Amino acid sequence: MREPRWWYAPAPGPVSRLLEPVGALWGSLVCRRFARAKSYRAAAPIICVGNFTAGGTGKTPLALEVAGLVAGMGLTCAFLSRGYGGRLAGPHWVDPERDRARDVGDEPLLLAAARPTLICRDRAAGARAIATGAAAVDVIIMDDGLQNPGLVKDLTLAVVDGARGVGNGRVIPAGPLRAPLGFQLDLVDAVVVNRGSEDSAARGDFADLLRRDFEGPVLDARIVPGGATEWLSSAPVIAFAGIGVPERFFATLAALGADLIAKVAFPDHHDFTAADATQLLDLARSHDATIVTTEKDRARLAGGEGPVAELHARARALPIRLKLEARDESRLVALIEGAVGRRAQKAR
Repeated sequence: MREPRWWYAPAPGPVSRLLEPVGALWGSLVCRRFARAKSYRAAAPIICVGNFTAGGTGKTPLALEVAGLVAGMGLTCAFLSRGYGGRLAGPHWVDPERDRARDVGDEPLLLAAARPTLICRDRAAGARAIATGAAAVDVIIMDDGLQNPGLVKDLTLAVVDGARGVGNGRVIPAGPLRAPLGFQLDLVDAVVVNRGSEDSAARGDFADLLRRDFEGPVLDARIVPGGATEWLSSAPVIAFAGIGVPERFFATLAALGADLIAKVAFPDHHDFTAADATQLLDLARSHDATIVTTEKDRARLAGGEGPVAELHARARALPIRLKLEARDESRLVALIEGAVGRRAQKAR
C-alpha cells in the first residue's frame, strides 16, 4: 500500500475526521480480540518486536539487533514471522538461498540470512513448530505481532519513527495507528525511538512526549550503515525503494555522501515489474550511475526474469542496522536478561 500523506499531518484533516468512526470501530475490534483471546505460552521465552503504526519504522533492523544481543549472552534464538507478502501459510523454515519473497515475504529472507527463521500465519502453531524443530532454541524473537494476542510475550518492544511519531494520532483508516495508542502502550515494556541517520532537534519531540505518557524505558537508536560506504561516492546514484518510508532511505544515502541523481519511490512491499526495472536500468545507463536500493527491495527482485533479473544483478543494496545509544543498549540487555530469567524461574 501507499500510505496517505494526510496520515502524518500535524492535526486530523477533513478526510481523517470523516473516517474517524471507522477507525474507532477498527480499534475496538482489536481491543476486543485481545480481551477474548486465549494466548499460548511457548516453551521458550518470546521477545516481540513490533510497531504502533502501519508502515515502516525500523522493526526488522531492531529484530536483528535484538538477535545479536541475545547471541552475545550466549543464547540461541530463532525468528518467528507471519511472512507478510508471501503465499505460504506455514509453518515453513525459510531458506534464504532457495525461497523467494513472493512465497515467504521479503523481511523473513533478511532475518533468515542472520538466524533460523520460521514463518507461520498462526503464531502459536509457529512457536510449537520451533519448539519441535531439529535444534531447540533458548529464545524466540517474534517479528511483528504487537497487535496479535496468539502468544504470551515475555518482553514486548515497539519501535517508532522519531521524526513522524504516530502521525495524526488516529486509528486506521483515519490515521496510521493499528489500534488506540493508549491501548498499545499498555502492551509494551519498552519503546525504541528510531532517530534516523541525521541530527535534528525536532526528532526529540515525540520521544519527549512518550517519556511523559509512558512509564517504561524509552530508548534511542539511529540508523547506521552495516558495512563500508566509500563506494557510494564513486559514481552518481540512482536510488529506489519500496518500503514504508522511502524518504528515510534516501536521506541515509545523502547523509553518507551519495550523489543522488534520481530517487524513485514505490509502495511498501512493491512487486517489481519489467516496466519498473526497465525504467531504473535506463536511468542508470543514461547517467552512468550506480543503482542502489534496500536489502528488502533487492530480496524481492531475486528469482525474476528479463529486466527484473538484470536489475537484481546490477543493483547494490545498502545494508543498514539500528544501533542503540550505549546506555540504552545496556538497558535493553537488562530487559532481555530479566525476561529470560523470569521464564527460567517459572520453569523450576
